[in-house]
Amino acid sequence: MSIHEGHRQRLKDRFRAEGLDHFDQRHVLELLLFYCVPRQDTAPLAQRLLDHFGSVAQVLEAPLEELEKIPGVGPNVSTLIALTNELGRYYLVNRTANTTVLTTINECGDYLMHRFRGRRNETVFLLCLDAKCKVLSCREVGEGSVNSANVPIRRIVEMAMGVNATSVILAHNHPSGVAVPSDEDVLTTIRLAKALKTVEIYLADHIIVSDDDFVSMYQSGRYCPQEIQVL
Repeated sequence: MSIHEGHRQRLKDRFRAEGLDHFDQRHVLELLLFYCVPRQDTAPLAQRLLDHFGSVAQVLEAPLEELEKIPGVGPNVSTLIALTNELGRYYLVNRTANTTVLTTINECGDYLMHRFRGRRNETVFLLCLDAKCKVLSCREVGEGSVNSANVPIRRIVEMAMGVNATSVILAHNHPSGVAVPSDEDVLTTIRLAKALKTVEIYLADHIIVSDDDFVSMYQSGRYCPQEIQVL
């Protein structure tokens, strides 16, 4: 057994015995790279990735084209890294798949937050509920900033009507890292609420997600459904 094979086996055995909690970042990446870089020392590549992106989290969230600019990163490596990030989000969403009733804003926020894990672009989701707060659907509306030009009001109304929703919650992320609603977010929310009200569907809230945090526009006082009037 070569020195590299011995190191690989020791890291694998350590992970099987104790998990990742006490691994440093380089060893985490080394372990991942074992499965797409055979018979080579993966420590230098792991270190190059950390030096360039700064952390394991930033490596996992990096675009494929940026990963492949790093010497030693080919399609197999970049695909595995991207798959690892996407698999993490899929797991979190799948865990909540059987959560069918959401009765509080915090429950809705937690349910929605997993949809945005690791996303680099602003993405909009629509959560549709029935009269008993049972989840009817939670679908991606599109990508792009939430403003009057980019949010497809008609499509959202059609999506909500299509599942016979009584109420809906709009959600989008701020990849910049600040979960604070902008003035444009507020204006778009009011415009959407008015459109939904014409078909007797209630826009209960607009939730802004950033990393592991979210802000409810209703709870923060930036949106008051009771004040929405259709002229």
